[in-house]
Amino acid sequence: MAAAVFDPEVAAEGQEPLLSPGEADGEDSGRDVVETQEHYKSRWRSIWIMYLTMFLSSVGFSIVIMSVWPYLQKIDPTADASFLGWIIASYSIGQMVASPLFGLWSNYRPRREPLVISTAISVAANCLYAYVRVPHSHNRYYMLAARALVGFGAGNVAVVRSYIAGATSLTERTSTMANTSACQAVGFILGPVFQTCFTLIGEEGITWKLVQLQLNMYTAPVLFAALLGVINIVLFFSIFREHQVDDMGRQCKSVSFEGEESDVPDQDAEGNIDHVAVVAINFLFFVILFVFAVFETTGERAILHGGLLIVLVGFFILLPWGKKLPNIQWQEIRNNSIPRTAATEMLMPFWSLQAKPLPSNHTVEPVGCPVTQSWCLNTPMIYLAQYISSDILIGLGYPVCNVMSYTLYSKILGPKPQGVYMGWLTASGSGARILGPVFVSQIYTHLGPRWAFSLICGVVVISLLLLEIVYKRLIAFSVRYGRMQEENC
Repeated sequence: MAAAVFDPEVAAEGQEPLLSPGEADGEDSGRDVVETQEHYKSRWRSIWIMYLTMFLSSVGFSIVIMSVWPYLQKIDPTADASFLGWIIASYSIGQMVASPLFGLWSNYRPRREPLVISTAISVAANCLYAYVRVPHSHNRYYMLAARALVGFGAGNVAVVRSYIAGATSLTERTSTMANTSACQAVGFILGPVFQTCFTLIGEEGITWKLVQLQLNMYTAPVLFAALLGVINIVLFFSIFREHQVDDMGRQCKSVSFEGEESDVPDQDAEGNIDHVAVVAINFLFFVILFVFAVFETTGERAILHGGLLIVLVGFFILLPWGKKLPNIQWQEIRNNSIPRTAATEMLMPFWSLQAKPLPSNHTVEPVGCPVTQSWCLNTPMIYLAQYISSDILIGLGYPVCNVMSYTLYSKILGPKPQGVYMGWLTASGSGARILGPVFVSQIYTHLGPRWAFSLICGVVVISLLLLEIVYKRLIAFSVRYGRMQEENC
């Protein structure tokens, strides 16, 4: 679809309508106005607010990720690493539960409502996190609840993507979804940077006795995130407006419940969503998120296919291919820090020949493959060059697959309310972030990298086969019902 242009005849009147491509090319289309300049500016201001919301939801996750463990030990010395795992996972669990709920809410009420409420929940949860040291008992559970509620508030990403899908034309959709994912990624990156800046405050920091608030390197980041959330809420009320355009960029009846009408009939709402394609994208997105613990708009399927192939090659390279076995942590045997098993008994003669005794007061950390993992005895080591090459390929493939999944998904759904569907897609990603680390850690620990990465390769191959099966069904709603040509989408 060609880009809409301004009508020069009315450019000086303050209401510059954007014209349809037909009129822009000189055809007589009866002055088919796509949208006014005022509507265009308001629509994109609202989209930028959505970018900010996505950024802040990611910051809410990553801004404390490096300090959770020392803060947990500070408020509750009896907490162990297992409970830390639950605290980390609680964010994704909360998001997985909330995403469909907020998505459903946005289908029937103004989107400002779930956006404001979800952000307010995140603000309150961050404040709770700053106060988890105050109770005399069960502090760890208050921290767990705080992180789960922050994740629950982050369920608004389903509303964000639903809004963007409805407020953009097909030609704008891919780049806008890419920008949304970029804001999410930047939030994940800058969160730890913000946290690092707050380390200058120190562990003791400043105590405000009146409200029992201790402002230190652990609490300052979440209070900063809470402040950003308050600013976001203000922007929802002051700048954000509901807008909806059809696949060709024409104004449609707004879902803002403010009585906005459009001269363009909502014909695209007729027709049924291809639920096979919807389920397929949900599965593919789950795999993409599971595997990882500006594009042309007609090529999303091919790009998604290419992204998965890049990921497959990345994990294929990561498989142990050489013959050299990894070093063993001999010192563990020497110190009797592990139980005597068949594996350790077999290694004792080798240790007696190769291991050099260390001073009793040595502080050198043990290096090598833990002998408790029996696969260390027969699985070749993974070289640094393998790891770096694989990391680069997976790092290239992941964002491509992520953006294309969201873009295809929104185009398949078309003008139908997308809140619930986006909620399920977000929930599938959250579920993958919960199950992925557990799966990989268990398989890796008990069977080694050969099994772990081979199984991941197998999952990606299954995804590629599924993509081949449903390839022809992964088309835009308007194309499916013959309202647009595929090459113009």
